[in-house]
Amino acid sequence: MGQIIDGRAVAGEVKAEIRTGVESILSSGGRRPHLAAVLVGHDGGSETYVAYKIKDCSEVGFRSTLVRFEDNVREETLIEKIRELNADDELDGFIVQLPLPGHIQEQRIIEAIDPKKDVDGFHPLNVGRTVIGLPSFVSATPFGIIELLKRYQIETSGKHCVIVGRSNIVGRPLSILMSQKSVNATVTVAHSRTRDLEGLCASADILVAALGSPGFIRSPMVKEGAVVIDVGTSRVPSKETRSGFRLRGDVAYEEVAPKCSSITPVPGGVGPMTRVSLLSNTLLAAKGNIYG
Repeated sequence: MGQIIDGRAVAGEVKAEIRTGVESILSSGGRRPHLAAVLVGHDGGSETYVAYKIKDCSEVGFRSTLVRFEDNVREETLIEKIRELNADDELDGFIVQLPLPGHIQEQRIIEAIDPKKDVDGFHPLNVGRTVIGLPSFVSATPFGIIELLKRYQIETSGKHCVIVGRSNIVGRPLSILMSQKSVNATVTVAHSRTRDLEGLCASADILVAALGSPGFIRSPMVKEGAVVIDVGTSRVPSKETRSGFRLRGDVAYEEVAPKCSSITPVPGGVGPMTRVSLLSNTLLAAKGNIYG
């Protein structure tokens, strides 16, 4: 087995760098960076993620605000709150935690957010700026994956990267980042209609699994010496945990890991980097580094 890519350790390093950035802002008379989260309803996963985000803010010295709505909130009421947050000069960035209840149009909500405060990187303006290589807020999971590859000094130039999954949150933005000149990978995006998916995956120097199907990537789909990045975080039943479930990735870790030069575990791989990337974007917003 090759090296295990420790997302928790790298996230700790990034948090320390962000804390230093906050101290620098404060020592020069600036305002403490401020991140808000809008949470609609009581989805268990969303509650957990938002609680982590608030804890993360405290650890790096950010101010944080939680805005709550019940799951029967009117779409217009939510948009009114977004407009209020857009206009708040004391707020650097905010997120609206997804998924939203079925009666609310997620895309309409995303587009209501001021791109200058869109630290999730989901607004079409930020996506478009990312595509053409302009400074932008990059969505957190792709941002975190690129950071892991850099900090582990994993060679990407000229490598064939296969991304399994084409979501707007992970697969598509990651494909853009991996093909940019700073990374220089040759990228293939695979999905449920891809022919000979097993053969394509087995040709990858860097294989990214981002499809939300536990244990989908098996040993025959992985080339000897490949780098495997597992984005999956599915909850599966478990009698061994107090909660009654555990997180499982898209990669059958035990059978795939012995073939890899590097691999991310689940949990403890990409997940911590997703969380810390939101903090990185918020610090960029506070400094005015993207839009000035």
